[in-house]
Amino acid sequence: MPFEQTIRAAVSCEGVGLHSGAPVHLRILPAPAGTGIVFRRIDLDGFEIEAVGRNVARVSYATSLQKKGVLLSTTEHLLSAFIGIGLDNAIVELDNLEVPILDGSAKPFVELVTQAGLKQQRKKRTYLRILREVEVREGNKFIAAYPASGYSVSYKINFAAPIGEQSFEIDLARDLYQTELAPARTFGFLREEKAMRDMGLIRGASEQNVIVVTDTGVKNGPLRFRDEFVRHKVLDLIGDLALLGKQVIGRIVADRAGHAMHTALVTRLLRDRSLWEETTDISRTGERAAAMEMRAPEFIPSR
Repeated sequence: MPFEQTIRAAVSCEGVGLHSGAPVHLRILPAPAGTGIVFRRIDLDGFEIEAVGRNVARVSYATSLQKKGVLLSTTEHLLSAFIGIGLDNAIVELDNLEVPILDGSAKPFVELVTQAGLKQQRKKRTYLRILREVEVREGNKFIAAYPASGYSVSYKINFAAPIGEQSFEIDLARDLYQTELAPARTFGFLREEKAMRDMGLIRGASEQNVIVVTDTGVKNGPLRFRDEFVRHKVLDLIGDLALLGKQVIGRIVADRAGHAMHTALVTRLLRDRSLWEETTDISRTGERAAAMEMRAPEFIPSR
């Protein structure tokens, strides 16, 4: 789709924040071309926070935005849904500090927008094309971006049993997001519940919005995918990379990364303009990008 899109009509939902447990009402409204995604705290006189890298506040178990002391938490699932279905411009109104978790996936947000429909706008979509490889390492964690002709993600995770090691790769240019990623839910280990609640986290978590993992299996199955855990990590990554403010043309490779590593890559890219270019031409790859794409590895062994 070469042109930007917005939602045709306002839609709304309500739920609770995963970590705050606070009730929240959310509305997605149309926005003019060139707006991007803007969160509006209607409980704070309509204060607006743009979904861009400079507003990233803190990242641990979720990605939060902050501007002039105003916080907005757990944005990744909603932003991932917007990237996945090609929604470029929208105002997202909330009356509390956290995006509702709903069922723990991006599927409810996708369904909200697709039911209302998308409206093509007159402005051509600007992409962020990766020109040079960039790699970020932290211990055994790794994430990188490489030049490529489309947008693809390869992700590997390695958790304690019973999850273990899983890997997943997806070509987002093939319109697979809604079926292969959006339904994948967030997850957590039951043995970590008390410690996380003591830290003031997961106050809104329940078996209706989190896959609960015990030492022997999944407490509230069945899973939606055999490898739902790694698919959800890819979903999160796409949402975090949305903070670049543009859709990506490149290949992203991650190994045991998380929100902090995802947003570290966003920061690295935004700080170094030699790593990428803005373009409205999604057909041009160039000899250098094609050569880099050929040698970009599927996964990078940890050092």
